[in-house]
Amino acid sequence: MKPQTFAEKIFKAPAGTIVFARPDIILTHDNTSSIYKTFQKMGGSKVADPDQMLVVLDHNAPPADAKLATQYQDIRDIVSQQGIEKFYDAGKGICHQIMSYHARPGMLIVGSDSHTSTAGAFNSLAAGIDRTESAGIWKRGETWFRVPESIKISLRGRLNEDVSAKDLALWIIGRIGSDGANYMSIEYHGDGVKTLDISERMTIANLASEMGAKNAVFPADEVLEDFYGEKTSGTWADAGANYFSELVIDLNEVFPVVAAPHNVDNIKSVAEEAGTVVHEGLIGTCTNGRIEDMRIAAGILKGKTIKDSFQLNIIPASRKIFLQAIEEGIITTFIEAGANVLTPSCGPCLGTGQGIPANRHTVISTANRNFSGRMGNKDAKIYLASPATVAHSALTGVITDPRAEWGREKFPYKISQSVTFEIKPGENRRMGSVWNYSDVDNLNTDQMFAGKHTYNVLSSDPEAIIPLLFADFDPGFSKNVKKDDIIIAGDNFGCGSSREHPSVGLSYLGIKAIIVKSVNRIFYRSSINQGLLLIVHREAVEAYKPGDQVNIDFDKGEILIGSTRFSFEPLPDKLKQIIDKKGLVNYMKTI
Repeated sequence: MKPQTFAEKIFKAPAGTIVFARPDIILTHDNTSSIYKTFQKMGGSKVADPDQMLVVLDHNAPPADAKLATQYQDIRDIVSQQGIEKFYDAGKGICHQIMSYHARPGMLIVGSDSHTSTAGAFNSLAAGIDRTESAGIWKRGETWFRVPESIKISLRGRLNEDVSAKDLALWIIGRIGSDGANYMSIEYHGDGVKTLDISERMTIANLASEMGAKNAVFPADEVLEDFYGEKTSGTWADAGANYFSELVIDLNEVFPVVAAPHNVDNIKSVAEEAGTVVHEGLIGTCTNGRIEDMRIAAGILKGKTIKDSFQLNIIPASRKIFLQAIEEGIITTFIEAGANVLTPSCGPCLGTGQGIPANRHTVISTANRNFSGRMGNKDAKIYLASPATVAHSALTGVITDPRAEWGREKFPYKISQSVTFEIKPGENRRMGSVWNYSDVDNLNTDQMFAGKHTYNVLSSDPEAIIPLLFADFDPGFSKNVKKDDIIIAGDNFGCGSSREHPSVGLSYLGIKAIIVKSVNRIFYRSSINQGLLLIVHREAVEAYKPGDQVNIDFDKGEILIGSTRFSFEPLPDKLKQIIDKKGLVNYMKTI
């Protein structure tokens, strides 16, 4: 048999194949009530397998208003009615940390959150999906997958003191770009892997989403066995497996870095950015809220006081970690230093909880995204960094290198950085029936539909979505868009979170098609599931000139830009059926 990658072994099919498979775990969180409404629209009443389901209330925990509190109660009722035993109420922890209690080697895990990839630390194939697709699994127990090509990253050596897994993850993103692993499975190999504990592996796997990857995975080795306290037998790639690309990283060469505003691949050394004034810090979230991160931060802050007027928020990733931090005196250290310790939740990471930054403030955070508006205020700037860098910066009020001997190095790799676009009020990007965003790369889901609206406007309510659609990007879009319009855009379209509000709204509006240079994996799936045709065709986008007429013949697989004709590959039959039925909801009603 031909040697297989990890993903090919899990799906039992070669890369590029479309397969249907049954996940071992389907994760949902605060979006569960919205998913349930979609499930009912599909004709569902009783979930296919309650044992598949893991439900965690975390994004707005505890809820800050009556509407959110009612949603939480609705979810409790759903869990009770459906006989779902794996349920964690508000305050128990962030879903990706809770997953560490359930993930096992060789599992197939999906979740209605883009950072489901975190569970790859446990030798699982773990990938984010959208809400509609989650509802489909509730009904049928399975979903479609495209078996991904794989990237092999070999790690050598060991990280130096005061250099963390967060630095390594950002280093990789800076080297390959935010779409450098689009739709790929990332495998971590090499002797350096054994130097990384499970907490560090979770941080690295978490940030696979910010590389565009479907998933990232580590081997089931002795480090994982120590974590479980028992022997494990996992799944791993064969020697001689075929990889899309391979990368070797010497861990000894990695130094502290930050992701500067407003893109996660805008990587610079801490030394380059040292001295930049910061007003607020965040340590925690699903990326860096584990006890190891708490210990690092407490060791730096112990006996010291944070800078006057600097606000430092700490979020343990789970109640278990919170209690351990109390027992170890870590929480006392934080409070005595002047920090605020918040309930385990996602909150400020996506701008739905406490800790929203002020206008013109700069934040340094251990979270995973720094898009404009990501923390609930598009007039703030966000740097991403390690817990050590954030803690040192909290003491000085400026970005500060965690090393005793500060380096002067620059980040050695530089990818082409895209500008974060914001269409000016009154600027018209609609020409004929075409919205021209061909000069816009990395148009992310926060720009399309701000995270702060995610739980006040359900994805099952498209009429409420439309006035907010693209509001932080192109204020004129929702006012002027028409049925059968076409959107043309650049690279990495739809990057960011798994929220499906943009694709729901665009489909409801009757957008004829979206033509892009490249697309984020989850957004592509979301488009299919909403019956929204998205065509990846770099040459067609590059050929488009403002004012060109654009026509699409879906049956022939042709795009006409002006007088130039381009061909595109028709969808596989199973996916075409979903499009023909105008989305997964209608498709699921027929099976």
